[in-house]
Amino acid sequence: MNGLKKNAVLSLTVLMLCAACAGGPQFTEAQGKEWKLVEIRTSPENIIFDRSTLVSDGFGDIFTLKFDGGRVQGMAAPNRYFAPYTQGKSQSLTIDRIAGTLMAPIREPEKVKEHDYFVYLQNTYRWNINNKNLELYTKSEDGREAVLVFTAG
Repeated sequence: MNGLKKNAVLSLTVLMLCAACAGGPQFTEAQGKEWKLVEIRTSPENIIFDRSTLVSDGFGDIFTLKFDGGRVQGMAAPNRYFAPYTQGKSQSLTIDRIAGTLMAPIREPEKVKEHDYFVYLQNTYRWNINNKNLELYTKSEDGREAVLVFTAG
């Protein structure tokens, strides 16, 4: 009996260590939260979004996303959008064709247009959580690598 307990404890310890070693972010950390775009890392220069300036300019709710129930949804500039997504192995992520409302913009933020934001989302191939930020790895319309960086909230 004593040997059985030792084996059970040893097996449980090994399982816990294996789970800890798997580590890395889990996609559940990205789900159910509203994320706001704060940066697009691309060449030749990064685009930084100062959320407080966007709020004062009347753009506080733009470029958001939320993963919930097998679809991504959010606000672009100015349209609401949604699309199904598929989360695969090794942090792979695919966002399907985006559908949205059809409002014409009265004015748009100058740093990125809605069309470009949708292209980035639809070209997403990988995700990561880094320093509590959500990172989507993607490509621009002309094939340049980019990382969209979102903060929760």
